[in-house]
Formats: sequence, C-alpha cells, structure tokens
Amino acid sequence: MLLFLFWLLAIASIYSYFLYPLILMAVKKYRGARLVKAAELELEQAPKVTLIVTAYNEERRIREKIENSLSLDYDKRKLEIIVASDCSDDMTDDIVREYEDQSVRLVRAQERLGKENAQLCAIKEATGDILVFSDTATQIPEDALWKLVAYFADETVGAVSSEDRFISKDGTVAGEGAYVKYEMWLRQQESQLSGLVGLSGSFFAARKNICQEWDIHSPSDFNTALNAAKAGLRAVSAADVLGFYTDLQDPAKEYQRKIRTVIRGMTGLARHAEVMNVSRFGFFALQIISHKLMRWLSPWFFIAFFLVSAILADSGIFFGLIFIGQLVFYGISLVAHFLPGSRRIGPIKLIYFFVQVHVALFDAALKFLSGQRMTTWKPSAR
Repeated sequence: MLLFLFWLLAIASIYSYFLYPLILMAVKKYRGARLVKAAELELEQAPKVTLIVTAYNEERRIREKIENSLSLDYDKRKLEIIVASDCSDDMTDDIVREYEDQSVRLVRAQERLGKENAQLCAIKEATGDILVFSDTATQIPEDALWKLVAYFADETVGAVSSEDRFISKDGTVAGEGAYVKYEMWLRQQESQLSGLVGLSGSFFAARKNICQEWDIHSPSDFNTALNAAKAGLRAVSAADVLGFYTDLQDPAKEYQRKIRTVIRGMTGLARHAEVMNVSRFGFFALQIISHKLMRWLSPWFFIAFFLVSAILADSGIFFGLIFIGQLVFYGISLVAHFLPGSRRIGPIKLIYFFVQVHVALFDAALKFLSGQRMTTWKPSAR
C-alpha cells in the first residue's frame, strides 16, 4: 500500500509542472498547433474599442494612467476611455472628471462590491465592439491597441491576453526568471490548443458579446477565458503585446498578493466547476484541471509524498536518496529565507521561489477552505 502511495504521489506531485507540458506537446504534435496570425488592419477597418480602467483610491497614479491611455496610437474617433471607480473615496473621481473634455468618462459603481462589479458597470456603458481591460498600475505601449485588436480578425478568437513585464525601481525592465519563462511558454502551448485558462488580469481584451455573462464574484481574467470557451471561441496569448508595471514597494507584500490571487482563482473555479466537464468542454477542461486544480493541490501532494518517503527511507538506497534529496531541497529554501543574500545564486533563487509559491498555495487553500473570500480589493503600493 505504501509503495503504491509513493508512486501515486510522485506522479501527482510532478504532474502539473512536468507531465502536463509533455501532454500539451504531444497533443499539439498530433492535432497541430492552432496558430493565430494578427492581421494588418487599415485605418477604416479598425473596430471601435472601449478601454476600461478599473480604479479604487488611485489619486496618486490615476492621472499618469489617463495620460498613458490618451497617448495610445489608435483612431481617437474609435477609442472610448472609461474609468470604472469602485466607490473611490479619495480624489480619484475628481481627477478623472478633469479629463471629460478629452472623452474620458467616469463610471462609478453604486456600492463597493469589488473590481469585477466596477468592470460590469463599465461594460454596461461601453459602446466598443472590443473591450480592453487594464489596471491603473499598468502602462500600455503606444502601439499596443493596434496589435491587440489585430488578433480579433481571426473569428475563432474571443479574447486576447497581453504578457506582463516588471519595471524595477531603477526604471529598467526586470529580466525574466526561469519560472516566469516557464509560465509564459506554458501559456503559449495552451493558447495554440484550446486556449488560455486565464488571462493577464492587468491588461487583456475581449469581444463585447463575450463579456455579457459577467460573474462579479469570480476573477475577470478567468471569467473571460471561460466565457470564450462557452461560446466555442479561444482566449489567446499575444507575445507582442506587453503591459508594464512596477515591482511592489514592499517585496514582503508579494506573498499576500499571491494569497489573494489564488483565493480569487479558487473561488472562480468553485463557482464554475462545470468547466472541468470534459464531455462538455473537451481538452479545455483537461487544461483547467491540469493547470489550475492540480497546481493548487500540489502542496498537499508534496507534503504527503515527503511523509511517505520518510516512512520508506529505510526500505532501500533508492527511497533513502529520494528522502535525502527532499531534505536538501527544502533545506536550501530555508537557508535562503533566513539568508536573503544567498538568493543571488540562480539555482538557490529558483528553489526558494518555487517553495515560496507552494507555501502561498497551501496558505491560500487553508484560508479558502475556512470560508475566506476576496471580492473587494485595495491596490498594492508600487
């Protein structure tokens, strides 16, 4: 029985990170990649776009965001800018009103129910065929809208996600770590099959008809990917469309941001568990199970595998080495936690980040199971 559990937990532990990517590559080789080539649009072909910026108490940076939005290279006759205020009680709304003569509209939620509710209020007011969603902290490159809407020339595309880039405190674009590169690669594979299982919440776009079914209690980046799948369309990743945002002022708050993100994701999947029905959603359901559910369960698999390995450690050299390997792996992470300078070493940094992510996943799961939910939000200081 223990031997069976050992191998079952070993497979479950590595599934989301190693076996799932192999499955994606095998399916892509068998079925072929569904590539999307962005069309080159003429000025008169450009669809009407509504840019929705969600804000809550953003008086410190809302002006910079509006200026960035107004500087975008897109036909001004076909660009509508809406700032969706989630009942801000500082000067945010007053600053937005200063730009009314430049076609920037303020849509204020009637009560503070969270980011998605504020977005829904803006969706109801939007007149664009393509809705672009962005956070206040995200800076959009001048040509990003043209690149973004070009993907919608493909009628199988329901939503398009940008790729995130971090700006360091010195103003330079932070280099991509191994974990980020892995995640971006994984998203590209999913994009070329049944579509993304989640978009970049800070900057993405969708056809307006995809946004009519809008669950205010689930994260919009997941909702939109799900709604696209329900409509028989795909959410795809646009590698040439970037969103830039600065690192958090307090790196320690990054852990809490991860907790909030995971709880919101778990809430969305719990509310729309039907998306894991393979008979209805096909391979997209398997992507959801593999990328979301199995990833969130991985800390539990790791803990159970560690305990079973400890029991079997005296059963032979192989089991002893597996157990010792885990002790070394987690020991390195513990050292890196108490000696931050050691994280400058690449492998140690990767191990520390990997373990930190899974501690956050475990913490978020406990909070979710205890009934904690994240609806309203307060933007992180950057």
